[in-house]
Amino acid sequence: MENKNEKVIVIIGPTAVGKTKLSIELAKRFNGEVISGDSMQIYKGMDIGTAKIKQEEMEGIPHHLLDIKSPEESYSVAEFQSMVRPLITDITNRGKMPMIVGGTGLYIQSVLYDYKFTDSKGNEQLRSELEKKAAIMGKEALYEELVQIDPVSAKKIHPNNVRRVIRALEIYYDCGKTMSEVEHTNEANPLYDVALIGLTMDREQLYKRINYRVDLMVEEGLLEEVKGLYKTGLRDCQSIQAIGYKEIYSYLDGVQSLDSAIEQLKQNSRRYAKRQLTWFRNKMNVEWFDMTPPLSMDEKVEEIFQYIAGKFSGKEN
Repeated sequence: MENKNEKVIVIIGPTAVGKTKLSIELAKRFNGEVISGDSMQIYKGMDIGTAKIKQEEMEGIPHHLLDIKSPEESYSVAEFQSMVRPLITDITNRGKMPMIVGGTGLYIQSVLYDYKFTDSKGNEQLRSELEKKAAIMGKEALYEELVQIDPVSAKKIHPNNVRRVIRALEIYYDCGKTMSEVEHTNEANPLYDVALIGLTMDREQLYKRINYRVDLMVEEGLLEEVKGLYKTGLRDCQSIQAIGYKEIYSYLDGVQSLDSAIEQLKQNSRRYAKRQLTWFRNKMNVEWFDMTPPLSMDEKVEEIFQYIAGKFSGKEN
């Protein structure tokens, strides 16, 4: 499947770097519609903690894949891929420019490249057996099993990320190939005529912005938002593992103080930003733009606009 006649703008980068504001300004210039590339903004009622764009911030620009799932539902890369590719075609056919904006690298990679899945739905019975194994023997034993089977993938997955460990084992036992072998076979050439924009920033400045954003989230009612989910009895599901929710849950469970939970949230957000940058630099062919002041947003928008216009016209440097 190749859609080289379909143009796609993609804006990626770490949390709090300025993707949202830039995407709106570029959407105005390119007659664009935004597709969220964030794996958590799909959930209804999870607005503050996911830094979901507000209605007034959209400035009339259509946004897709926001608020499409209930928090108790799961969501996969394969599901994202199957939703976004038809969306790109639909937006293009209406004479608009599709723009994918977000920070979940694997999701975006799965759309842009010939990313194949062994079984998009997964093997539920096998997954259930592996979950029971983790509960009985411990997550460490499960991770060690992955180290023996697929050391390449094991290096990329944190031992505490049981869901990812189980998924890697599931792939191996279900199809006889390791996750790293499956990923290696995925085609490296993009399927679309894509302008892949990466935003970066001086680390100290970025970390200050992340800390400020967390303080702002608390002011805007993050605690109340998470309490609402907590009171429904929601736990042990994909959405609550998100940064911004799991930390407040630990406070509500009485595990730590609110101040400690907020500090942990800031630290986890900074670490996540660092992992995002590392992932993007290692996995995708990105044109990077430094968003560190003193250049204004208007100047950055103009610079990036010129790059994209040149790339799509074949006049890039």
